[in-house]
Amino acid sequence: MKKIIAFAGSNSSTSINHALVSHLASTIENCDVTVLELTDYPLPMYGQEIEAKEGFPDTLVSLLNIIKQADGVLISVNEHNGTISAFFKNVIDWLSRIDGSYLSGAKVILLSTSDGARGGQTALAYLTDFYTRKKVDIVASIPFPSFSENFDLKDGKIVNQQQAKIMQEAVALLIASL
Repeated sequence: MKKIIAFAGSNSSTSINHALVSHLASTIENCDVTVLELTDYPLPMYGQEIEAKEGFPDTLVSLLNIIKQADGVLISVNEHNGTISAFFKNVIDWLSRIDGSYLSGAKVILLSTSDGARGGQTALAYLTDFYTRKKVDIVASIPFPSFSENFDLKDGKIVNQQQAKIMQEAVALLIASL
């Protein structure tokens, strides 16, 4: 059975990106799907001196092993000040140091959402460009605009039918590519 992992690049306990990626993960059938909370893998702020002195944290090794076993990955990235969050940048920095090709072999959907009309497009563009340069196999890169208008947090689902269709088409593309 194909393995898919999903996570948000946010450390917020009320992350709308986590809500979005969790919902999409819940729609996937006939695969082993795991939704991760990156806060379960605490990492110090990356620094060459820390790496040289202490090596790679056990939590990083655990996270890497989970990612490397995945056939498909859904990542929903939040936007802080027009870029990805410092939290997620730190995770990427550590993962890149331990294994520069940590997403190789996996098919990836990149997402972003915000309450704004652009849906975190600037952070999504940054991440898409970064992973494209790393030769990651990106199946889709999709912003989800106006989260509060298009998603029902209480029911945990997309209420805008057009947005729901876009997301389901991306998930179907991911499944077909595995």
